[in-house]
Amino acid sequence: MSQGSARFALKHGRGFLVSCSRGDIRGPAEGFFCSDTRLLSRFVLRIGDRAPVLLGSALSGDVVYFEANLTNAAIRLADGSGLAQGSIHVNRIRFLWQDRMYERIALTNYGQTAVELPLSFRVGADFRDIFEVRGMDRAARGRMLPPERGPHHVGFGYRGLDGESRTLRVSVSEPIDASPSGDEFRLRIALPRGVRRMIYIEAGADRSVPDRVRHRTMRAAAHRAMKARRQRGASIQTSGPLFNDWLARTRADIALLSSDLGTGPYPFAGIPWFSTPFGRDGILTALSMLWLDPGLARGVLRFLAATQATATDAFADAEPGKILHEIRHGEMASLREVPFGRYYGGADTTPLFVHLAVEYARRTDDTRFLNRLWPALRRAVAWIEANRAADPDGLVAYARASRSGLRNHGWKDSTDSVFHADGTLAEGPIRLVEVQGYAFLALTGMADTARRRGEAGYAAELEASAERLRRTVEERFWMADRQFYALALDGASRPCAVRTTNAGHLLWSGLPSPARGRAVAQALLRPDFLSGWGLRTVAIGEVRYNPMAYHNGSVWPHDTAICAAGIVRYTHSETAGRALARLFEASFHFGKSLPELFCGFARVPGEGPVAYPVACVPQAWAAASVFLLLQTTLGLQIDARDGEVRVVQPYLPAGIDQLSLRNLDVAGSPLQVDFVRIGEHVACTIDRPGSSSVRMLVHRMGT
Repeated sequence: MSQGSARFALKHGRGFLVSCSRGDIRGPAEGFFCSDTRLLSRFVLRIGDRAPVLLGSALSGDVVYFEANLTNAAIRLADGSGLAQGSIHVNRIRFLWQDRMYERIALTNYGQTAVELPLSFRVGADFRDIFEVRGMDRAARGRMLPPERGPHHVGFGYRGLDGESRTLRVSVSEPIDASPSGDEFRLRIALPRGVRRMIYIEAGADRSVPDRVRHRTMRAAAHRAMKARRQRGASIQTSGPLFNDWLARTRADIALLSSDLGTGPYPFAGIPWFSTPFGRDGILTALSMLWLDPGLARGVLRFLAATQATATDAFADAEPGKILHEIRHGEMASLREVPFGRYYGGADTTPLFVHLAVEYARRTDDTRFLNRLWPALRRAVAWIEANRAADPDGLVAYARASRSGLRNHGWKDSTDSVFHADGTLAEGPIRLVEVQGYAFLALTGMADTARRRGEAGYAAELEASAERLRRTVEERFWMADRQFYALALDGASRPCAVRTTNAGHLLWSGLPSPARGRAVAQALLRPDFLSGWGLRTVAIGEVRYNPMAYHNGSVWPHDTAICAAGIVRYTHSETAGRALARLFEASFHFGKSLPELFCGFARVPGEGPVAYPVACVPQAWAAASVFLLLQTTLGLQIDARDGEVRVVQPYLPAGIDQLSLRNLDVAGSPLQVDFVRIGEHVACTIDRPGSSSVRMLVHRMGT
C-alpha cells in the first residue's frame, strides 16, 4: 500500500475519524463520525486552489494524533507573483477528544520573500447514517437545516426522521470568509520570510474559540488517557527492537479501540464500519488479551451481561438468555430501518460469553465478580440447552427470525459463507461446526466452575450434556474420506462437505479425538490452506474458494491465531511462532497495524500481502491475535484459582532470544516471567517479589 493511497484512523469514545494521507476527508469511506452518524463528510485543504504536495504522514506512536507534512504546489498569488513549489512547509496535526476534532496547522515560509498565503477549506456535513455510508438506500431522509456563517465559524444541521437534531460547527482561530452555503471558507495568512504561523481548528456539535492553549490542554488530556489505557495489565519486553515496536503499536491499537461504557473498557470492533460494541469481537479480543489484561475481559463481561436479551424479538433475533451481537445508535437503528439497534443474530456469541467468563475466573480467581455474573451465565447456558433441545440432532442451530437480519450467524456471516461441495448455499437451520466447539467449551467450563461452587448436581448435568454434544459432532461432522470436519450441517442434516478453517476453531475447543485432531492439524498446515502470510479461510480447490472474497479464501489474522492455537493443542508444534512471524512481516506492509483481513493469494518473494480494499484498520481481534499467538508460542497458562503459572513446550519467536513479562498479576501477586533462548532450548524462570504463593510449572522444554 502506497502512502498516498493510505487511510488514517483516529478514535475517542464513540467518535472516530478517517482521512487520506494528506489529512483530507474526501472519499466515500472517510469522515468524522459520532454515534454511527457521519458529521463531517468533507474537509479538504487547498493552497491557492491547489492540493498541497504530500511529503509524509503517520500516526503518533500511541495513535493519539495524526500528522501530515505537506508543501505547496506552484501557485500564482493575488499580487501576480508566483510562489514556487516547496516554499511553504505545512505541518498538520489532528486528534479527537470527547466527540470533537482538534486540528493545528503550522505554516512556515522557507521562500525568499514574504507572502500572503491563500488557504481554503471545502467543508461538508451530510449527517448520513453509517449504513447509508456503507451503501444502503433509504426511502426517505430528514431535512438539512439552514447553514450558519460567522467571522470564525461555519455550521450545519440536520433534523432526522427520528426527531433528533444533529449539528456540526467548524470553528477557526483566524478570521474566515465563508461562502453563502458554508461549504467553503477562505483565509489569507501573512507569512514573512522565515516565520511560522499557527491556525487552530475545531469541529464538534457546538461553537468554540480555538487557540493554542485549548489545543495543548486537550491534546495532553488525550495522551494521558491513552497512556492509562496502554498501561493496563502486564508489559512485554523482548530483545528485538522492531518486535517491541510492533507489540507496542498493536497494544496501542487495542487501547485506541477501547471505550469505557460505564461497565468498564470495551474494545469496539473496528474502524470504519464496526466502531461499536460487537459481542463476538469483544469476547475474542478479551480472550486473546486475558493473560495480560484481565480488566478488559471484566469490562466485556459486565457490558454483555447488562445487555443480555430478556424477551423474544424476531426483528432483533433476540431470545431470553442470548448475548448481544452488536449495538447501534444511529438514526436508522432508532427508526428500526435496520435491526441492529440491539441485535442478537449470533449463534456463537452466547457460548463464547460463557467461555470468557469461565476463563476469566480461572485467570483471576475473582469469585465476587463471578457470583454477580452467575445468574447471567445460567441464563446463557439455558439458552444453549433450549436451542439444542429444539434441534433434531441436539446441536446449536440458527435460522434468522426476520428477513431483515443476517442470513448467517457465525463469525463468517456473509451471505455466501456456508455452502455445500457443489457450491449451493446451505438452507437453515444451520449448525456450524465451530459453534458446537464453542458450546462444548461453555458446557465443560461451566461444569468445572459449578463443581467448584458446590453445585455438583448442575455440574453433572452439564458434563453429561457436553459428552452428548461431543459424540454427536464426531458422528455427524467427521468426513472420513477427507480426514476433516464438515463446515456445517444444513436444515436437512446434510453435511456441508467443504474444508474451511472453521474446523481449526473446533481444534481450539479441544472437542476432537487426538487422532482426528492431528489429522485436521496436518491438513491446515498444507499449501492449500497456508498462503505464506496466514491461513486461508477456505482451502484452494473448494468450489467457492476465492482469495479476494470476504470469507471464502481470504486471510483473517484472528482466524489464523485461533487455528494455530488449535493446531498446537494437538501437535505441540512451532506453528504459532511461525504464524506470529508471518503476521509480523505482513504488518509492515500495512503500516504496522494488522487489518481485519487481506487477500489469500500465495506469498511471492519480495512482495507483500495483497490488501483487501475495504478492510477495517485498526481492527480489535486482528490486533489481539498477536497476543493470542504470543501466548500460544510461549506455552503460558495461568490458573489463579490453583495459584499456578504453567509453561508447556515454550518457544520464542524467530529472531527473539529473550522475552520478559513484567507485572503479571496472578492472585494478587505481581510476577516477572523471563524466557531465554539457550542453544536449542528455551529456559523459563519466574520472579515472585514479595510472594511465594504462586507455583511455576514448566513441562517439555522446547527446541
